[in-house]
Amino acid sequence: MARRHDPDRRRRIIDAAIRVVGAKGIAGLSHRSVAAEADVPLGSTTYHFATLDELLVAALRQANEGFATVLTGLGDGDLATALARRLGEFLTADRARAELEYELYLAALRKPALRPVAAEWCEAVAAALGERVDAATARAVAAVVDGISLHVLLTEAAYDEPYARELLARVLGRP
Repeated sequence: MARRHDPDRRRRIIDAAIRVVGAKGIAGLSHRSVAAEADVPLGSTTYHFATLDELLVAALRQANEGFATVLTGLGDGDLATALARRLGEFLTADRARAELEYELYLAALRKPALRPVAAEWCEAVAAALGERVDAATARAVAAVVDGISLHVLLTEAAYDEPYARELLARVLGRP
């Protein structure tokens, strides 16, 4: 029997893992649940990802890529205003996606294999801001973005763009 060439299978498995985590949380993730979601044989998931941690690393990397787009194209205007607007779009346009990305990000607390990928997120934020602010300020902005995001996602509070803009302006050294 000829082997079927499926160059997108690995990506489909990662996408399925993200959907499973979104629907059932990380506790609901298994090779079997991902295989069913991706409509691939169970052996395909273990072929591409020997462990669930490897699959989570790939899913978190993909989620990081999604968040990186939040910080692209901020323009040359007021950085605090642009960041506050983009953060609001991220948190309100697809709240389920924002929750999923933070669930994957926070999984690094219990899964050491995810910590380097979580650190990559912080580095990506700093790199995206690196042309506009110094490295220390970029890290502070990343911490503020995390804090505001977690507050909104965990308390179900409404996103307050003027407050976020004011807080970001303070961190950026602008009154």
